Amino acid sequence: MPAIEAQNLAKTYVVSQRGEGFTGSLKGLFSRESRNVEAVKSVSFSVEPGELVAFLGPNGAGKTTTLKMLSGLLYPTGGTLNVLGHVPFEKKPEYLRRFSFVMGQKHQLWWELPALDTFRLNAAIFDLDDKRYRRRLEELNELLQLDPLWNTPVKKLSLGQRMKMELACALLHEPELLLLDEPTIGLDVVMQKTLRDFVTRLNREKKTTILLTSHNMEDIETLCRRVIVVHHGIILFDGDLPDLVARFVPAKQVTAMLKEERPRSELERFGPIQDYNGLRAAWEVPREEISSRVSDILNRLPVADLTVEEMPLEDVIRRIFKEGAV
Repeated sequence: MPAIEAQNLAKTYVVSQRGEGFTGSLKGLFSRESRNVEAVKSVSFSVEPGELVAFLGPNGAGKTTTLKMLSGLLYPTGGTLNVLGHVPFEKKPEYLRRFSFVMGQKHQLWWELPALDTFRLNAAIFDLDDKRYRRRLEELNELLQLDPLWNTPVKKLSLGQRMKMELACALLHEPELLLLDEPTIGLDVVMQKTLRDFVTRLNREKKTTILLTSHNMEDIETLCRRVIVVHHGIILFDGDLPDLVARFVPAKQVTAMLKEERPRSELERFGPIQDYNGLRAAWEVPREEISSRVSDILNRLPVADLTVEEMPLEDVIRRIFKEGAV
């Protein structure tokens, strides 16, 4: 049985509008027009237990709205949704004990108090006995190195330290499903890697089902094989990451480091240049022409080194969002 199963899931908001200026504000006191905004139109997907799936889309695509419906925070206006055998918006205690939702820009920890106080509160909420509570603290400390931070007021923690504590607190009750919304936003590269390693280990060792949204493409490349791309409230793609690249970008990037500078005009004979600095040039080459184009470059240019790579994922995603269609 899938951990998540959504069929034709939809969410429409009714948004009030008023005219500009004083006259518009005055009219708005007595009558106000409204319009429907479809945040999620008709989304269908399923996630198997133990999967780690990326949920991608530009701002306003419907990602966070979908996660909020999965958690039960929002009631869908259409379709059906089953998560861990439950209907989320019914908010049954048996369901609430089995998942966690972590948002990179929101916090659940008490701001003025040490994080450990929130942990104790959550232990009581989830009815963890003292033995299980202590065991979980030890496990989470081993995974995230939290020892120096337990008794520091949350407001005095750095962003990275707070995110580690947020994740640890969300996992105190050992949820089967973890919803992560931009978990590495604003973090430095060291802390990003720490959290990515933690999420990988959590999925591998605990078999936790994880649905992740992120604008950091390194998060996606490192953590997820399967990606779901949503745009304008509908799913554009659902499949393996390599298939996403091959489907939307029928070309690879050929990059040559030269022994001596060559003018851009000379290098353009090998195709449209994506990047150039005199001693380095990069071309976007159709997949079926890779062999002949590489051979031509090697024969005609003083090449010191040459690589053939997939286009950067960030460029692929940017192109998909710009085109907005399959």
